[in-house]
Amino acid sequence: MNSTQTFIIFCIEAYKKEKKITGKEVILEFKKYNVFNFLSIFYDILHSQSMKYIVDEINEFIKSSK
Repeated sequence: MNSTQTFIIFCIEAYKKEKKITGKEVILEFKKYNVFNFLSIFYDILHSQSMKYIVDEINEFIKSSK
C-alpha cells in the first residue's frame, strides 16, 4: 500500500467518525462526488494538515460538487 492509499483510508475513517456513518456510506458518497480523485490530486497539500482541516475540505468539495 502506498502513502496516498494510506491517506485515503485515513480520510475515510475521519469522515466516517465526523458524520457518524458507516464505512460503506462513506465510500458510496466519496464515489458519487469523486472525492477519491480529489484526495489523490491534492494529497501533497492535504496529508500534512489536521484531521479537522481535511474533513472540512472534503465537506466543501462535496458541497461544491452538488
